[in-house]
Amino acid sequence: MFLKVQLPWNVVIPAESLDIKGLMLQKSIVVQLLDEFASRKATKDLGYLLALTTLESIGEGRVREHTGDVLFPVVFSGITFKLFRGEIAEGVVHKVLKHGVFLSCGPVENIYLSKLKMPDYDYVPGENPVFMNSKMSKIEKGSTVRFIVIGTKWLESEREFQALVGLHADYLGPVS
Repeated sequence: MFLKVQLPWNVVIPAESLDIKGLMLQKSIVVQLLDEFASRKATKDLGYLLALTTLESIGEGRVREHTGDVLFPVVFSGITFKLFRGEIAEGVVHKVLKHGVFLSCGPVENIYLSKLKMPDYDYVPGENPVFMNSKMSKIEKGSTVRFIVIGTKWLESEREFQALVGLHADYLGPVS
């Protein structure tokens, strides 16, 4: 779920941002790193990039020939979020369909819980459709559901993950 990672990164500082005294250099590197970190969103191996915690090291800058910009290799620690197969997690239902429900869990917004993976739950159509079991337990829009991850898929074009989940283990289902 949450991972603490150490990442190497290359930060390019435009020549006009460099200060003669070098006092603003570390600040420029950190600001540029935060901008690039925020725009990256997620990676296939690490999951969603949530937070940059510490800047471990700044390497020696190398001047780019044609632009005069300076490239600094940096290493930083950060927190990422990634769902793994077999993991138990909780998500909030945001769409109920006849064949299943879509949930979100943290930054992952496309989590699908198929009707086939909800034993004992039946679809109840209406203005606000729900899945209900014989014990009157409901899975409806806005409800929190504990699930097990069956599999995940990385979508490179959207830079996000999709997940398929189920309720086929003990203590899984709507959380009250």
